[in-house]
Amino acid sequence: MAEVLVFHHGHGLTEGIREFAEQLRQAGHTVHVPDLFEGQVFDSLEEGVEYAENIGFGTIIKRGTTAAGELSAELVYLGFSLGVLPAQKLAQTRPGAKGALLIEACVPTSEFGSIWPQGVPVQIHGMDADAFFAGEGDVEAARALVDAATDAELFLYPGDRHLFTDSSLPSHDERATTQTTHRVLEFLDRIK
Repeated sequence: MAEVLVFHHGHGLTEGIREFAEQLRQAGHTVHVPDLFEGQVFDSLEEGVEYAENIGFGTIIKRGTTAAGELSAELVYLGFSLGVLPAQKLAQTRPGAKGALLIEACVPTSEFGSIWPQGVPVQIHGMDADAFFAGEGDVEAARALVDAATDAELFLYPGDRHLFTDSSLPSHDERATTQTTHRVLEFLDRIK
């Protein structure tokens, strides 16, 4: 079974993120879910992004790196939207990474000063008409990553919802979440 470090999105550590993590635990995986917002949960994504901008995206990444530093290096990093920043950075730069699951976001690998590491599998999930994922360059970064990595998959779901995997938000899409969860669990089951 895999050990997974889950990073939440811009609303904060919502009940939906906790539920997603619990599904991974019920499948037998060890899951850690640090709170990058130090207890703050925002009703709107705009408020959460404003908070992240005010403290700095570098601070978000640093908090994620600090959380990882307290755990084994042999982790799968899973990030939702904003949480992709620390997840992708750690998967790319921390030796021992076992994999990465990037949900609803992806940044160019050059953002973290390196190419994708050999032997680190990655899955990327997003909606094909999501204004953030498809409209702000994330899908292009995801396609470039898939082309460059030896074990990479990109899954696009029909729809325009951002944060579709969070069951506690109005943007939740049950069908796409079920497919994503199934694929994430298959990915984790392959990790040795």
